[in-house]
Amino acid sequence: MTALLDLPPYDVDAAHKTPLLQAALGELTQHHYQQCQAFKQLINGQWPQFNADNAPSIGDLPFVNVRLFKELRLQSIGDDEVFKVLQSSGTTGKPSKIMLDSAAAALQSRTLVKIMQHWLGKQRLPMLILDHPSVIKDRRNFSARGAGIQGLSFLGRNHCYALKDDMSLDIEAISEFCDKFADTPVLLFGFTFMVWQFVVQQLAHQQQRFQLPQGILIHSGGWKKLADQAVDNFNFKQGVLTTLGVSRVHNFYGMVEQVGAIFVECEHGHLHCPSYADILIRRPGSWQLADKGEIGVLQLLSALPRSYPGHSILAEDRGRWLGDDDCPCGRMGRYFEVLGRLPKAEVRGCSDTFGQGGNL
Repeated sequence: MTALLDLPPYDVDAAHKTPLLQAALGELTQHHYQQCQAFKQLINGQWPQFNADNAPSIGDLPFVNVRLFKELRLQSIGDDEVFKVLQSSGTTGKPSKIMLDSAAAALQSRTLVKIMQHWLGKQRLPMLILDHPSVIKDRRNFSARGAGIQGLSFLGRNHCYALKDDMSLDIEAISEFCDKFADTPVLLFGFTFMVWQFVVQQLAHQQQRFQLPQGILIHSGGWKKLADQAVDNFNFKQGVLTTLGVSRVHNFYGMVEQVGAIFVECEHGHLHCPSYADILIRRPGSWQLADKGEIGVLQLLSALPRSYPGHSILAEDRGRWLGDDDCPCGRMGRYFEVLGRLPKAEVRGCSDTFGQGGNL
């Protein structure tokens, strides 16, 4: 696994990456089977013939439905080893809780930095955080937003929050930041809906305009609320350019259940798998592997999660695998697109696949 994690994020083609990732995922499956009783029950119930040492391909690896992280305390470490608990946003229903020990937290943070340095460079940039400071107050029980902000903060300096705690714009702080760093590269980070509703729309409403021509905006989060407002990726980028003067905008896809190995959008609008992670697409209902170009359910694979069984997760998002090693941007690895959440009926069907035989 060390050989895989030491690789640069986008320099390894599929022929070299696949056997390394398969070995790492097989070892993690065996580890979690031995250390997590709930995961063991899941494997015994759903994949009774599975043998991690003899898995013919990555596509044969067991996967955990992401919804189970909301229902069960899935961990492969003792309670006394829990260093940090990450929580999903929990806007609908119960949040996921992800248990990290100190080694897992350090590895995921280190990998996140390695991936983002590819896009931002190694020099720490002045950072405008498009959120409010209270979101990172509880340093043991982080929300998805807090974890994201803390993780990306390592890449920045001169941190400035664009919002006050009541979610109103801190125009004075933004103005001071822009006056100081308008002529230098800067990093902006926020969650997609927050950036749009509380920054872009509020700046437009107040007829305020700022110019950060060397800025790079990194953002993440579900697009459902924006889709409901007929805001797509193009409109989002245009709004950011108009209000903040930022033309370099990179969305990334990831989830708190598998932090660290994120999937960043390139200049051509494609999400890229780093060397330490991959995606598969499965057909809803049969859960067989889909072909390239076919829309299905995303399965996320990562070599990072060791303190909890999050190395192979079936998401509740629709996506499409677009290609391997041949994106026009020149980066190696698989690239794909996310097409939104599954319909509720398919989410229920997805969850039902784990309701038989596992006694979970």
